[in-house]
Amino acid sequence: MLGTIVWAVLASQAAQAQEPADAEIVLATTTSVRDAGLLEHVLPLFESATGYRVKVIAVGSGQALALGRKGEADILIVHDPAAERTFMTGGFGVERVPLMSNEFVVVGPGRDDARIRGLSAVEAFRTIALTGSRFVSRADRSGTHTKEALIWSLAGIAPNGAWYLESGQGMSATLQIANELAAYVLTDIATLFTHKSPLSLEILVQRDSLLDNPYHVLVPSRERFPWLNVQGATRLRTYLQSASVQQAIAAYRRQASGRSLFMPAVPAERQM
Repeated sequence: MLGTIVWAVLASQAAQAQEPADAEIVLATTTSVRDAGLLEHVLPLFESATGYRVKVIAVGSGQALALGRKGEADILIVHDPAAERTFMTGGFGVERVPLMSNEFVVVGPGRDDARIRGLSAVEAFRTIALTGSRFVSRADRSGTHTKEALIWSLAGIAPNGAWYLESGQGMSATLQIANELAAYVLTDIATLFTHKSPLSLEILVQRDSLLDNPYHVLVPSRERFPWLNVQGATRLRTYLQSASVQQAIAAYRRQASGRSLFMPAVPAERQM
């Protein structure tokens, strides 16, 4: 539930306003947000109450940012902080605001042949490489792939060889491949718990500060891309940062999963 207050406000606005002149908002988002089902949870109310239609393009963060740099998306949801800052300093965006966060975890077969359970992320990656244990990488320029590359770098490992497999696919498909191969994989916690029931993979490494996973909303520059739907993007950004939506993000699938899949990033006093 998104809350009766935000529903009443949006419904009142919708009743008083005609459909927006530019009704489509193109949202380029990381696949983990789509795969976790969060967008299906929060977008329908926004659409029904405002008259906007949100066209979702779910790709890796790198591809989402590339769409933003070409002016092919009105708003972005991504989780690659370094690339996001480059996007902003390059003049491609006018706003970058926090949306939520969760964590990455390293999962693998319960027998854990490499013995990484309880290690830090860097120690776990180094051990996987040294033992030649199978590891599946998304290898798709996503935020998850960027985080993985950082951990390998910190571990002093350039991953290659028969033990290191590249899926080139999204998180849910990569988890399925890792499950079939009894391999290790880095995943965000939300996608893991959304698809956990058919998987036999177990969480082996977690709660390492290096595995923090913040998500931001980016609004591209209309000065650079005058055709963008900035009004719609700003309306959607405001909605996503509202108190009710931030609370809904915190509560999403918490009861079913036993933990919050996403944590709200906007402090209560700053929620709109």
